[in-house]
Amino acid sequence: MTLRGKDHLGSLAEICEDLRNYLYYLKNLGLNTVPTSEKIKKFMEADLSPAPSSLKEIEHELRGCTRCKLAAERTHLVFGEGHDRACLMLVGEAPGREEDLVGRPFVGRAGKLLDQMLAAIHITRAEIYITNVVKCRPPRNRTPEPDEIESCLPFLHKQIQVIRPRLICTLGLTSAQALLGTKASLTSLRGQVHRIDNDIKLLVTFHPAYLLRFPQYKREAWEDLKLLKSLYGDLCTK
Repeated sequence: MTLRGKDHLGSLAEICEDLRNYLYYLKNLGLNTVPTSEKIKKFMEADLSPAPSSLKEIEHELRGCTRCKLAAERTHLVFGEGHDRACLMLVGEAPGREEDLVGRPFVGRAGKLLDQMLAAIHITRAEIYITNVVKCRPPRNRTPEPDEIESCLPFLHKQIQVIRPRLICTLGLTSAQALLGTKASLTSLRGQVHRIDNDIKLLVTFHPAYLLRFPQYKREAWEDLKLLKSLYGDLCTK
């Protein structure tokens, strides 16, 4: 019998889950024959649930989320907004005060600067998708902590899975490190084209909030924007 569609995905997930549980069982018995290669470790840690079919499905899954301590003080969960099949996706760090109050990403001073940056390279919000690594505001707008990023990152990956952008631009170090799986500095990551999931190109630039605090870096940010404009023209307008 041939399985198709969601039935096939569900059955595969069940088989993989059974196999994972069996490997854990063997490991707990102390058997030395349990595979321990990096590929096996990644498989054991993988999310085997069926892929989401829409952004609404992911947002529904996040509704009322209490997976990390940020849930205790949030006003609104800030999921993201924009074109659900956008070629370009912007990923920031976390919501700030204004975003927490209205439930939308990049609506404060940093958001206004982001709009100006996009306008300078002739890109509008309507044609892209904007979100953050962490969907709830950290207290006093501090940098998200590792456990908070770990709790929220799977949902960002699901958003990418559904939108299937050809190009991602990370705004700030937190989102760059999270998506690239690196501890490298912003300086070393900027100015080059990275790849994730084999076919998605990724650029790294400054967070607009950082540019508001340190405007001397706007010239370097402009170089990043010119590279973004070039890639956007090549990947998204043909």
